[in-house]
Amino acid sequence: MEINFLGFMLVLLPVALSPGASFTLVMSSALAGGRSGLFRTLAGTALGIYTHALLIGLGITAVIVSSPAIFGTLKIAGTFYLLWLGLMLIVSGIKSKRTELTSRLSSITVKEAWLANVLNPKAIMFYLTVVSQFSGKDGGISHYLILASVHVGVMSIWLIAISHALIFSAKNTDPLLLKKYVNIAGGLLLIIFSLHSIIQ
Repeated sequence: MEINFLGFMLVLLPVALSPGASFTLVMSSALAGGRSGLFRTLAGTALGIYTHALLIGLGITAVIVSSPAIFGTLKIAGTFYLLWLGLMLIVSGIKSKRTELTSRLSSITVKEAWLANVLNPKAIMFYLTVVSQFSGKDGGISHYLILASVHVGVMSIWLIAISHALIFSAKNTDPLLLKKYVNIAGGLLLIIFSLHSIIQ
C-alpha cells in the first residue's frame, strides 16, 4: 500500500492550521527578529517534525510511548519547557522598551523551536497514531520523511502567510505595543498549552 496523501492532508490541515505552540513561537519571533526570526523558528520546528518522522520510522517512538515512565518523564519535561518559554515571553512583553525592541528574551532560536516541538507529547502521539496510518503498509523511514515534508510545507506556508498578515503588514501599529501584546498573549497561550497537557 502506498502513501495516502489525500487522507493525510485531510487530517493534517486542521492540525497544522490551528493555533498551537509553533504558531505562538513564530509570531513572537517574527515580531522580535523580523523575517530572520520567523525563519529561525520555522527551521527549528521543521527539524522537530523531521525528528518525529525519524523516531517513528526507527520504532523509537513506539518504545517511548509503551513505557509509562519514559513517556511520563518526557511529558513533564515538555510541559516545563513550554512553561519556561511562556514565562520568558511574558517577561519580555512586560519589559519591552523602545531601545530593546528585539530583546533576546523573545527571539526564539532554532534549538529552542526544535526542543519545543520534540518535547511536545501531542506531536509524538500525532506521528505515532495519525501519521503511521497514512505511511503505507510497507512504508519505512522514507515514507515518514515524505509525510513530514508535506507537514513542513503546509506548516511553513501557513505560518509565513499568517505572520505576514499579522506582523509584517501592521505598518500603522506601534511596534512596541504590538510586541507587548504578542509576547504577553503568546506567553499566556504557551502556559495554557503546557497546563492542558498535564490535565490530559
